[in-house]
Amino acid sequence: MWLSDFRVVLPDRVLPRGSVLLAGGRIAEIADRPVPGAALSGDGLILMPGFVDMHGDMIEREVEPRPNVRMPMELGLRDLDRRLKVAGVTTAYAAVSFNPKSAYGHLRSLEHSKAMLRALKKMRPMLKVDHRVHARLEINNPQALEVVRELIAEGTADLVSLTDHTPGQGQYRDLERLARKTAAEKGLSLEEGARAVQARIAEKQRHAGEVAAQLAAVSALCAENGIVLASHDDDTAEKVALMADLGATISEFPVTLAAARSARARGMVTAMGAPNALRGESYSGNLSAREAHAAGVLDILAADYHPSAILPAILVLAQGDPEGLAGAARLASANPARVLGLTDRGEIAAGRRADLVIADDTDVGHVRATFREGRKIFSDGSLALRPTETRVDRVPST
Repeated sequence: MWLSDFRVVLPDRVLPRGSVLLAGGRIAEIADRPVPGAALSGDGLILMPGFVDMHGDMIEREVEPRPNVRMPMELGLRDLDRRLKVAGVTTAYAAVSFNPKSAYGHLRSLEHSKAMLRALKKMRPMLKVDHRVHARLEINNPQALEVVRELIAEGTADLVSLTDHTPGQGQYRDLERLARKTAAEKGLSLEEGARAVQARIAEKQRHAGEVAAQLAAVSALCAENGIVLASHDDDTAEKVALMADLGATISEFPVTLAAARSARARGMVTAMGAPNALRGESYSGNLSAREAHAAGVLDILAADYHPSAILPAILVLAQGDPEGLAGAARLASANPARVLGLTDRGEIAAGRRADLVIADDTDVGHVRATFREGRKIFSDGSLALRPTETRVDRVPST
């Protein structure tokens, strides 16, 4: 079927009144003009590639929406699927951490995290979005390596990232801020919060040798199995160099501009959160995604914790992107697809999967419909397909 008269976002430009033919779940043809009798007329709406989200932290809160209020796993996963397709995400990597010592506690226990990921894999055929697994390995937890090894062996893990939440570096460089945060979360005094932070630093120093061995083992495991490896919260050129030497090809959420530039210099791509780009600042006081974009060192936009921020973030960044909407849209489609090895999607191009988003750009933008492999998996009801007898299969000659 033809989708006609859209602002079609191609990899390098936007067709002001373009049309796209869908056939067999793929993009069969692209025209630079409207097609009479098409199945769907966009009347100037935006048609862009479906979003490929490499890092979404939402799964834990869908399964347990309030502390210690556990929902059935299947219900939480269906809710996650619904939330993603409404936001225009057609491929989603659920980022699940194996770190029972985190503020999320039992939600990130080894057994609970494994159970969520296995349930997600089992439900994939029943869900609308193409769900994949992003296993976040806390390098200070020696047990996490065995869990990730197990998930890779059974084909559950599709992407692995190395995280280090030790105070004094990465996301938690500001020890005073972290002490306040720890005190508030655990109901402690500020002094007790500061002591807890120092205890975590001392613990890592005691186990420095084990951490080094853990990093080497993860690197080898991913290389052997063809799994993409990412680093997380890089804050210095030295840390970037370590991660690159281990085989990481993605620097997730670099916390300083210097780190982002170092990652690029080492051939890594950078990924930052769409909420950061939309708001214009990091909630934890780190590098602004807009600043990284302006400096030319932002490659990927990820949902992080709020998938509906992806579209408005693209629209915001398009205003300053050298290639406008086409350049900004690549951050959430072609770029993540390429680095993750998903060569069949991410672009509106002949032969690619018909994973598409129809949106407007009024105010913060609004997703009108989402297609996965040519099938409409979400619609807000504002668009209607024309009767099948009026459809055409080829562009009429002029």
